[in-house]
Amino acid sequence: MSDTDSIEIARRRLTLALDALEAAAERRQEADRGEESLANQVQALGSDRARLASELDEAAARSRRLEAANREVAQRIDQAIETIRGVIETEE
Repeated sequence: MSDTDSIEIARRRLTLALDALEAAAERRQEADRGEESLANQVQALGSDRARLASELDEAAARSRRLEAANREVAQRIDQAIETIRGVIETEE
């Protein structure tokens, strides 16, 4: 084997190694971009969760107010019915 052949073999090995290194660097960059994208998605989901939790709390509070108003109206209707019955009975 001549020096030229040894140099050519070394050059090819170096080229292959550099190509492999470049491919590994590109895969790493893609993985980093994927991680960043996932982190952004997690942050967005966290924001959505907080907003939805707040809306749920507001809806639950409104529901409790409506239930209380409903009970009050039902009591007033019952009182009105009793008053009307009392008036009807006294007139009979």
